[in-house]
Amino acid sequence: QVELVESGGGSVQAGGSLRLSCAASTYTTSRYCLGWFRQAPGKQPEGVAAIDSDNTTTYASSVKGRFTISKDNAKNTLHLQMNSLKPEDTAMYYCASTLQGVLGTYWLIRPGGYSYWGQGTQVTVSS
Repeated sequence: QVELVESGGGSVQAGGSLRLSCAASTYTTSRYCLGWFRQAPGKQPEGVAAIDSDNTTTYASSVKGRFTISKDNAKNTLHLQMNSLKPEDTAMYYCASTLQGVLGTYWLIRPGGYSYWGQGTQVTVSS
């Protein structure tokens, strides 16, 4: 059983920064794909950023250049550094993992590619 626990969410003003973390238990982050997803009220879940076992990263176009995904394999922790936040970034953010090391460009940033999900952490950006 993979357990993922997110932290680091909060409320910030537009232009501010937050760093999300996802601690993975019984799971080796170096071997598998991990991703960050978000869901705003009334909207479908969307992929934000993802990283595979080769450290290949992919980002949604809406966050490219502002967000950075990274892994600390020694601590089995996934991070998402979010800079220049905008009100439209407001959402519940989820960490997700899979037992595959490579998913391919299409599935790497799509919810359907992932089997394990955290409970989420809320990010609210005010204008």
